[in-house]
Amino acid sequence: MFKSVLTGSLLAAFIGTAASATGIKIEVAGEANGTIIIDLLEDVAPNHVERITTLAADGAYDGVVFHRVIEGFMAQTGDVQFGKEGGDTRRAGMGGSEMPNVAAEFSDLPFDKGVVGMARSQNLNSANSQFFIMFDAGHFLNGQYTVVGRVTEGQDVVDAIKLGTGGNGAMVGAPDVMKSVTVIE
Repeated sequence: MFKSVLTGSLLAAFIGTAASATGIKIEVAGEANGTIIIDLLEDVAPNHVERITTLAADGAYDGVVFHRVIEGFMAQTGDVQFGKEGGDTRRAGMGGSEMPNVAAEFSDLPFDKGVVGMARSQNLNSANSQFFIMFDAGHFLNGQYTVVGRVTEGQDVVDAIKLGTGGNGAMVGAPDVMKSVTVIE
């Protein structure tokens, strides 16, 4: 009995450590310059948080552009395959990482200003590396996309990200870029 209680306590401590407050720090350059701090919600979307932190720790997000930015809606980034600054970014938004897609982890959390969601295709289980940050509420996304985090510092930097054009927010000229993305505790 004591052994199972001890094992359970150790397991709970380990899980508690693994699920400690994790976030990412994004250094943005371009029309917007500054730092964005995002609190990642491990208890809401553990698989998506693991993906983002793995890619950030590997440096995969460094130098990735904001390829789709729609005024009053959101700024999308994270295409580690086609979205690297200095490369041909015409296909940015169509790629992902070499890792398999992540199954949806929908929640009841609303898409309010500053909420971070995972981008995906029409397939609900196709999230991979791309994510978006909300400029304003977009409750029509609720229950349709995985909420993975929220901006805790630097919403002013988010709000200053260079806007795209047209209904799809496509970039013309040089887009803003995530110069570096690091995992923080």
